[in-house]
Amino acid sequence: MHWVYLALAIVAEVAGSTALKQSDGFTKPAFAMMSVTGFAIALFFLSLSLRVIPLGIAYAIWAGVGIILVSILSVILFRQTLDLPAMIGIGMIIGGVIVINTLSSSTSP
Repeated sequence: MHWVYLALAIVAEVAGSTALKQSDGFTKPAFAMMSVTGFAIALFFLSLSLRVIPLGIAYAIWAGVGIILVSILSVILFRQTLDLPAMIGIGMIIGGVIVINTLSSSTSP
């Protein structure tokens, strides 16, 4: 269940970040509230996942997967572009998450 909590934390953080962009510096109250709510939910579920998953591992996965998803959504929703160095960096993040989840014994409860 701890991995489900981490996945929910990631989804909520990505939703909060997306709403943050749309809040236009907190000038649009509905999006600002969605952002705050998303981040609060994200921290709640992250805290539940930390009952079992080590902090360093959980945070690395949370941040890494969040960066990847926010980057993809930014391209789709906001028409932002990623240059080659950005894509290489995102590829390295994906590689790091894969290494943590497949080779590290630190992820074991």
